[in-house]
Amino acid sequence: MSECIFCKNLPKVLENDLAYAVYDIKPLSQGHMVFILKRHHTTIFESTPQEIQALFDLINKGKALLQKQHKPDAFNIAANCGEAAGQIVMHAHVHLIPRYAKEPLERRPF
Repeated sequence: MSECIFCKNLPKVLENDLAYAVYDIKPLSQGHMVFILKRHHTTIFESTPQEIQALFDLINKGKALLQKQHKPDAFNIAANCGEAAGQIVMHAHVHLIPRYAKEPLERRPF
């Protein structure tokens, strides 16, 4: 899938055998990360149990990194699955969005 941005060699923040993480190019908050499965498929519903495990192992590492770097008050974990759900890049991925108590409620879409 040469036209898929997530199939390109992006600057990785974290990585394991089946997934990797990058900072979101349009972050909803400071530290917003995207966790991407390496195998190209459209939504996480098509992922294998091993891919889901690898993805959430990496999300936990990302959470620890963000807690150390930015000290957020909370997190959202979000996966948009399909165009009608707001998915823009049709490659399975999950967002980890740090949330801060000082952030206005209207800036928190979830």
